[in-house]
Amino acid sequence: MYCVQCEQSNKGGCAVKVGSCGKTAEVADMQDILLRVMQGVSVYADRAARVGARDAEVDAFTPHAWFTTLTNVNFDATRFEALIARALAMRAKARACAAAVGADLHDLPEPATWNPGTTPSELAAAAPFAAIQRFMDRDGPSVVGLRNLVLYGLKGTAAYSEHARVLGKEEAAVSAEFHRIAAFLATDPTDVETLLAEALAIGALNLKVMELLDAANTGRFGHPEVTMVRMTPIAGKCILVSGHDMGDLEAILEQTQDMGISVYTHGELLPANAYPGMKKYPHLVGNYGGAWQDQQKEFAAFPGAIVMTSNCLINPEIKGYKDRIFTAGPVGWNGLPHIVDHDFSAVIACALAQPGFAEDAPEERIPTGFARNTVMGVADTLLDMIRAGDVRNLFLIGGCDGARPGRNYFHDLAVNTPSDSLILTLGCGKFRFNREDLGTIRGVPRVLDMGQCNDAYSAIQVAVAVAGALGCGVNDLPLHYGISWFEQKATAVLLTMLHLGLRNIHLGPTLPQFLTPEVLQVLVDTFGVRPTGDAREDLAHMLAAA
Repeated sequence: MYCVQCEQSNKGGCAVKVGSCGKTAEVADMQDILLRVMQGVSVYADRAARVGARDAEVDAFTPHAWFTTLTNVNFDATRFEALIARALAMRAKARACAAAVGADLHDLPEPATWNPGTTPSELAAAAPFAAIQRFMDRDGPSVVGLRNLVLYGLKGTAAYSEHARVLGKEEAAVSAEFHRIAAFLATDPTDVETLLAEALAIGALNLKVMELLDAANTGRFGHPEVTMVRMTPIAGKCILVSGHDMGDLEAILEQTQDMGISVYTHGELLPANAYPGMKKYPHLVGNYGGAWQDQQKEFAAFPGAIVMTSNCLINPEIKGYKDRIFTAGPVGWNGLPHIVDHDFSAVIACALAQPGFAEDAPEERIPTGFARNTVMGVADTLLDMIRAGDVRNLFLIGGCDGARPGRNYFHDLAVNTPSDSLILTLGCGKFRFNREDLGTIRGVPRVLDMGQCNDAYSAIQVAVAVAGALGCGVNDLPLHYGISWFEQKATAVLLTMLHLGLRNIHLGPTLPQFLTPEVLQVLVDTFGVRPTGDAREDLAHMLAAA
């Protein structure tokens, strides 16, 4: 198999039968096939959209299908066989929609007409035509790398779009722009400047998608409030909910009311504890564990049922908890029970059959809930602190965490920031330092947890508002970025930051392998992107530039 989509990839691409994430070569091939067919779906959807037509079912299927191909999401070959078959049906449906309104169906690119088949043997034979490395000799690694930047940016945007869609927020214009860029990708473009322009267009699209997701979350659950979240367990039966899907978490809370079952968040769901719509459930008792890469140890020790609602699944077979973990949404692993229609009765039965925690652990709490509405509510105080010199620097430190060595960089960067600085953090990268006591400024905690990785939207809105109030541009603020890169959602967020013109982003600890030295140099020269190095040296550089 050949895969370079995330930091887990081995030495320029997996030349192995099983990837570092546990993905088999068979599944990797089917993911490539699915994405190639989905680009064909978008060819027809884009041409229909140009004359004012769309198919709602096609638009709804598209982000879900793309989402299943992200790192650590779906490892189930049988699910991908079904997805490819449905993608072919969606392509026919999109073509019919385009034909019905007289859209131009000439000069179609290969993904619009390619037929990979649907049986395992047909798909195995078709895989080379969808492989990333197919055009390596013809176009070279830099062009292929830029196409991958567009491809993976679209995948990250699709994931956020799916999070918003399942909560009832989607827009035809967002779907149309997604189809336009995916249709562009279907032509196997080679022009470097055009590829860069489309990468930035993804950044603009992802900003809109994050806005939709923010509206979906706050519209349904209210604006996050500053909340001291319990990080240690209490006695009793229990369910652990990981991933990102707050709709699934809400359904679990509704279905477990008055049953004597405590519900815990894990990983990127930690910020859910700050939403009023979640806080109304007293049996949401807090958070258990940390970032996704520690789940095998943490899930093995958790004495209850576990639900993976979106991404970040790791092989559950080797630590003895396969019989009590369930998947939902786009997530899949061969042999694991999959929840459909938000019916968590099997999860509840499993939780009741498990021993649960025997006793309360010593209480430990940390603050979260510093989303844009909270921070903007005390904007005058924050601006006064900046003007008075109590706050001299702002740091945005966070993103996707991972297991590779070097990620202590973000811990070291955070704990060494000056005492007159505030740290905005989001994503699971915050688990590197969110239990450190870094003090307060005028009673405000120096570490402000703004939420999940998609809540980069909150951080962006706060930065824009502060710059506006101070009468300067965002790049003129003493605002420094230490961004933890891992996978495709992080790619989408990075493209959004570049679209907004944010400069001097320290990105690491290792950069995407699809970014060749030539492509990286373009990002360095054009946007001031800086690969992370020594934390203290980078911090000194940030402060000197302020």
